Amino acid sequence: MNIDVEKKIGENIKNLREKANLTQEMFSAKLQIEGWDITRSAVAKIEVGQRHLYPDEIIVIKKVLNTTYDEIFNI
Repeated sequence: MNIDVEKKIGENIKNLREKANLTQEMFSAKLQIEGWDITRSAVAKIEVGQRHLYPDEIIVIKKVLNTTYDEIFNI
């Protein structure tokens, strides 16, 4: 696991979340509606690269943020 890559992906997710005009709380609620039991603090950890993301989680993030994998993984 490359921490620089984790941080960049987290930063991309944060930027996309903010672009969608969502707070971390709103974002975690939308992710929960999609079936992912996640807290606001876990979202915060993702955004700073402190929590690893699994492929199924990235799929849900992509759906909720209505974005592309390219925007999420833009390194």
